[in-house]
Amino acid sequence: MENLRLSQNNELEYHSGFGNNFESEALPGALPHGQNSPLICPYGLYAEQISGSPTTCPRKLNKRSWLYRIKPSVTHEPFKPRVPAHDRLVSEFDKTNSCAVPAQLQWMPVEIPDSPTDFIDGLYTVYGAGSSFLRHGFAVHMYAANKSMDNCAFCSADGDFLIVPQKGRLSVKTEFGRLQVCPDEILVLPQGLRFAIDLPDGPSSGYVAEIFGAHFELPDLGPIGANGLANPRDFLVPKAWFESDPRPGFTVVQKFGGELFAAKQDFSPFNVVAWHGNYCPYKYDLSKFCPYNTASIDHADPSIYTALTVPTDKPGVPLLNFMVFTPQWFVAEHTFRPQYYHRNCMSEFMGRISGGNMAVVGVLPGGATLECCMTPHGLGTKAYEGTLAFGKEAGPQKLTDTMAFMFESSFIPRVCRWALESPALDHDYHTSWIGMQSHFSTSQVTDNEKNNQSS
Repeated sequence: MENLRLSQNNELEYHSGFGNNFESEALPGALPHGQNSPLICPYGLYAEQISGSPTTCPRKLNKRSWLYRIKPSVTHEPFKPRVPAHDRLVSEFDKTNSCAVPAQLQWMPVEIPDSPTDFIDGLYTVYGAGSSFLRHGFAVHMYAANKSMDNCAFCSADGDFLIVPQKGRLSVKTEFGRLQVCPDEILVLPQGLRFAIDLPDGPSSGYVAEIFGAHFELPDLGPIGANGLANPRDFLVPKAWFESDPRPGFTVVQKFGGELFAAKQDFSPFNVVAWHGNYCPYKYDLSKFCPYNTASIDHADPSIYTALTVPTDKPGVPLLNFMVFTPQWFVAEHTFRPQYYHRNCMSEFMGRISGGNMAVVGVLPGGATLECCMTPHGLGTKAYEGTLAFGKEAGPQKLTDTMAFMFESSFIPRVCRWALESPALDHDYHTSWIGMQSHFSTSQVTDNEKNNQSS
C-alpha cells in the first residue's frame, strides 16, 4: 500500500499544511495582486468567494477562499428535486427516521451493488444526531459504489465530509484541484465544495462522517508538547487545475437538508484557474500518525489517538473526534494491554480499514461497531482469555498490518431504520461476551506471598 501511495502522489502535486492560507494558480499570473476582486481579473476570469464561516467570525476561525474561474458557479438552471430521489440520506434525526438503540451493534462488511452505482447513489446514512438546519450535529454514512460519477458533480450544503476509503482508490476532482486518495488515507471536503469521484480500481466502499455547522481542527497537544499525533505538515491540499471544454448537460447534485437537488449547466464546475485562502479540501495519510501510549503501566484513554476534532463551546467536549489506530508497540508491564472495559458518556463508532486490532478483534475490514452513550463494551470472551494467557511477564508486542479508526461524539445518536434492518447487521454480536468466566476468589494470594512460598 505504501508503494501505491507513493506512485499516486508522484502523479499529482500538493501544497502542505493544515489551516494555512494557500495560493495556487494553474496559469502564471492568474491570481490578482493587491486586491481580491478587481474590475477585470487576469485572463478574463470571474472572482468568486466561498465562505465556510460567517464573515464576522473571529479571524482565527474565519474560513474562506477566493476562486478565479472561467464561469461563475451561479450560471446554472434552477435546482429541482433530483429524480430518482434518494431516501436513505438523513440530516435531521428524530423518531420519524431513526431509532434510539442502547444495545451494542455490529455490521459486517457492506456488499458492492450489482447494478451500476456511483458515489452519490451508493451513499447512505447509518446514524447521527442533531440537525443540519440548526447547524449543530453530525451524520455518519457508509458508501458502496461500482462506477465513476459521469458528467456530474456532488456537494453537500449540510456539512463537511470526512471520507475514509476502505476498498479501492478514489480519484477526486474538486474546484481547488485533483486528489488521489488510497485506503489508509482520509479526505476532507468542506461544506458546499463541488466534487466528482472516479473509481480507478473499480468497486469501492468506505465510511463518511459529516459535521453540521463546524469544521475539523487539530487537537491541542497539551503536555505532549509541540509535535506528535497528526502533524500539520502531513496534510496535503490540491494545487489549482481546471477544465475549460464545454460540457453540455452537466449536472450539479446538491445535498440540502438531507434531500438531493439537481441543476443543469453547460460547463464543468472544475473551471477554477487560480485560488487563494484557507477553506479548501485536504487529505491525510493515516500511516504518518504518530501515536502515544503508556511506557510503564495501564492503557491510556483512547482520546490519545485523536487525529482531528470538532470542538463544541464546552472545553474538552467534542461534537466529533476522529481517532486512528495504527501499527504500534504495546509495552505496558503487568497490564491488561487491550482497551479496558468501558461505559462511556460518549458514543463510539469503530471501523476497520485493514488487518486486526487488539481491542475489536471481531470487526472485519469494511465492517463497523457502534456503542452509544453508556452502552458497555470491551473485549469478547475469547480475546479476553487469550490476553490473560500471555501472563504478567509478556514482553513487548507490536501490532502490525492493521488500520482502524473511531468516530466519537458527545451526542447521543439515533440509528437509521434501514441500518437496523440491513442484512449486514450482526444479530449475534452479543454472543461475543457469552461465556465470560468469573475469576473471583476470596483466597487472593499477593505477589509477595507467592515469592515467599517459592523461597
